[in-house]
Amino acid sequence: MNWFANIKGDRVIWVIVILLSVVSMLAVYSSISTLAYKSGTGNQMSILIKHGITVFLGLVIMYYVHKLKFTYYSRIAQIAFWLSIPLLVLTLIIGTNLNDASRWLVVPGLGISFQTSDLAKVALIMYVARMLSKKQNQIKDFKSAFLPIILPIIIICTLILPANFSTAALLFAVCFILMYVGRVNLKYLGAMIGIGIIGILLIILVGKYAPDLVPRFGTWVSRIENFSSGNSEGNYQANQAKIAIATGGITGKGPGNSTQRNFLPHPYSDFVYAFIIEEYGIFGAFGILSLYMLLLFRTIKIVTKSENTFGGLLALGCGLLLVLQAFINMAVSVGLFPVTGQPLPLVSKGGTSILFTGIAIGIILSVSRSIEEDKKGGKFETA
Repeated sequence: MNWFANIKGDRVIWVIVILLSVVSMLAVYSSISTLAYKSGTGNQMSILIKHGITVFLGLVIMYYVHKLKFTYYSRIAQIAFWLSIPLLVLTLIIGTNLNDASRWLVVPGLGISFQTSDLAKVALIMYVARMLSKKQNQIKDFKSAFLPIILPIIIICTLILPANFSTAALLFAVCFILMYVGRVNLKYLGAMIGIGIIGILLIILVGKYAPDLVPRFGTWVSRIENFSSGNSEGNYQANQAKIAIATGGITGKGPGNSTQRNFLPHPYSDFVYAFIIEEYGIFGAFGILSLYMLLLFRTIKIVTKSENTFGGLLALGCGLLLVLQAFINMAVSVGLFPVTGQPLPLVSKGGTSILFTGIAIGIILSVSRSIEEDKKGGKFETA
């Protein structure tokens, strides 16, 4: 069986994924010299090989996810959603702590850590898409439709929020858009915004008077204050990113010629976009931005073609999750947003982020593949 002959779905999205994966390999290899030094090995190649294996696994997962008909993800959503809740709770209690944030859970006996919020994000999107599609006949009703949809959103976002405010806010925003597209009553959506505002105010009060309950509160406040005031000492990361962008110019310094990788914190993950601009210039910046814009456009095209409510909402949710995350990462790199710690999907170095990004894109391609099969009048093969 020819592996490549079995690749179905939107071919443009496949090309986008391959191009971003290549950019990731080039950017990570060029930017990890400092990481290799800090690790004590000084061996960039070993880090690159590990990253390459992760990227390859992400592509393999994407391939097998897109082979499965998207309707199966309605059932998988139930399992993934209920599994993500105890995992998020365990992460808050016994998770690996870094900078007052417990985001990683170590698998006993294997020593492998993964970010549970990555699972929770995809699980919640699938679950919300499932509930919206199943409740279409009662979608305007508060008790039978709105409550069963909003409660899972509140639970997951609340569990993610203590360690990662930006991820919780992003996920809440994507779910809000899904609910709007899913025809949820506008007055309930207005109430949803009110709930979000009240939740933020409560966090501020708790963080101010009981800081031990929200250990990340001080970090959030300082980042916002530094961003709004322009404090040079507090904005070290952002300032180094600006230097990288400014010195990159129009055409960039060329691959491997970065100087800011020695000063820019996390040039291979959080600030990889600024690093890419330094080496590839404005052309590189617009190239990356264009790929994510094209990904959003192709996803919306899939949604408009889908005759299945669940499939359309599922593809839209996964697409928005990735593209909005990319926009946030790029906005932080160019100084439009405070530092958030969101990786650039498919480009930043990372383990679970790349793997679950592969799952999300695989789901989009599964919906696209189903549309193709329905158009041809053929059977959706999963072999």
